[in-house]
Amino acid sequence: MDPPAAPLGDAAAMELAIAEARLAVADGDVPVGAVVVADGVVVARRHNERERSADPTAHAELLALRDAAGRLGRWRLSDCTVVVTLEPCPMCAGALVAARVGRLVFGAADPKAGACGSLYNLPADPRLNHDVQVEPGVLAECCAKLLAEFFADRRGPGGT
Repeated sequence: MDPPAAPLGDAAAMELAIAEARLAVADGDVPVGAVVVADGVVVARRHNERERSADPTAHAELLALRDAAGRLGRWRLSDCTVVVTLEPCPMCAGALVAARVGRLVFGAADPKAGACGSLYNLPADPRLNHDVQVEPGVLAECCAKLLAEFFADRRGPGGT
């Protein structure tokens, strides 16, 4: 009998999220990927699908939360860690709080729309009914580079 696999660490989970983010580019979407880990095992992994589905709510985090809740058969995800390549926006940060997620790990900060410490800090807002532990900056350089390359390609030569 094989020994059980070691629980997935933050960096390894972020590598999976980065792989998911790369899939979004094929649909012309911003390369953001997310995985949900429960007890060291991935229970969901998704990427942005706004362009493909024409759905403004089809952010990687929301899709991964829906899949994880479905797989686990419950909406309270307090024993789960969500790992995402970009700091969640207000919509996604609100969903993390609503789902009672225990922990968030993100790569690149988002000073323009980040709601987990950069612009807002919904996971730690004492007025809300749940706190999410946040671990920022995991493989941040790699995550930021992926986003920068995507937007540079969209602007084309000369940065227009």
